Amino acid sequence: MSDHKPVLGEPEEIARSGAPVLQPWRRVVLDEEYGGRWVVAGDVDGDGEIEIVSAQNYNENDVHHTTTAVAQKLDGTVLWRWGDPTVGRKTLHHDVACQIYDWDGDGRNEVIVAADGEIVHLDGATGAERRRLPIPQGASDCVAFARLSGAPQADVLVKTRYTDVWAYAYSGDLLWHVHLPGGYRTAHQAQPIDIDGDGRDEVMAGYALLHPDGSVRWVYESRAADPNRGHLDAMRVVRAGERPEDWRLALTLCGANNLAMIDGAGRIIWEVSGHHFESMNIGRFCPGVEGMQIAVDIDHVPWAESPVWVFDDEGRKVSEMTTVYSRSHHLIDWGGRGVDALAIGRPQGLFDCSGRRLATFDLRLPDGTVDLEAGASVAVGDMTGNGVSDLLFSTERAAYIFRNPSDVSVGGATVLGTGENFTYY
Repeated sequence: MSDHKPVLGEPEEIARSGAPVLQPWRRVVLDEEYGGRWVVAGDVDGDGEIEIVSAQNYNENDVHHTTTAVAQKLDGTVLWRWGDPTVGRKTLHHDVACQIYDWDGDGRNEVIVAADGEIVHLDGATGAERRRLPIPQGASDCVAFARLSGAPQADVLVKTRYTDVWAYAYSGDLLWHVHLPGGYRTAHQAQPIDIDGDGRDEVMAGYALLHPDGSVRWVYESRAADPNRGHLDAMRVVRAGERPEDWRLALTLCGANNLAMIDGAGRIIWEVSGHHFESMNIGRFCPGVEGMQIAVDIDHVPWAESPVWVFDDEGRKVSEMTTVYSRSHHLIDWGGRGVDALAIGRPQGLFDCSGRRLATFDLRLPDGTVDLEAGASVAVGDMTGNGVSDLLFSTERAAYIFRNPSDVSVGGATVLGTGENFTYY
């Protein structure tokens, strides 16, 4: 018997698996002129079902700003378009500064983008510009919302790619600015987290956790890697707690080649070094393994040698699989089985902890063209309005919603769509 393990996503593996091929519940062909592979979903017009909002952005020397946004109904109808489609790009190399959020707190979602030197606040139903708030040039790498000041409306975080973070009140007033938080580069997305339960968010801005006023609370100092070689790629909450010391946070260090578990006080629990770990999902993925598991991809490897490794919450590797390209993935309890499965975008499949394919997702355009030329990203959220987490695959050309066959709310979905502060990291 051969010990060869199949590469997940190759045609032979898909054919040999015998896994069912699932058809999308909804397929939305993205607006050809204004659409892009950055896709978020939410109810922007108040009709009780999600809309698809996609965006393009401009890139020059790794400095970005959002150039278009377009909202579409699930039948593909364009609700509105915003921006200039002649200067951006459809491809996706990082998060794009475009979020769906009820920023004014009136119970209806808006769309907020970071354009060139401005935050643009768009009406969700019409796309009309409500206001423009000035921000520094280059501070448009991403946009996130946090409760920092105690004001009725959330505050907003913007940043450059790797050096600076700014916090603004809803009014547009500057709350604070931090350069190289804790002495290190910024993360891809400044992530709010209320680590001490006081109702105001701290901000994981990179290796530093900032107080709500922008001052440094603590800095993660790796024992296994040189953090100056890279930056914080992703942070995920593995466990919340009553005290900061009870929290468990998983970190990946892009460039510094490290995976770490720390507590909410910045104390290292364990580290695994030597690989370019990128994005993580946290869930109960492997039957028989105690606690939570961490599924993490390893990037900067050749095509068809793209791994996903699975660790338990004590840092032991419990499983691994090799895919054609594993950068976009999510855990989801598919079908209410009581255990998570891993959806991976480019192999367009659903896999168990051992790497066995459970399903193949049919990503085809209406004319039958296989829509994988530029890859596929995957997100999780309640896309149908029944309180159950579904899957949203997106490419440069279309968004595909696959409805979870479970009728039990198993995925923690509490809002329609991709949710607050969506990130692909």
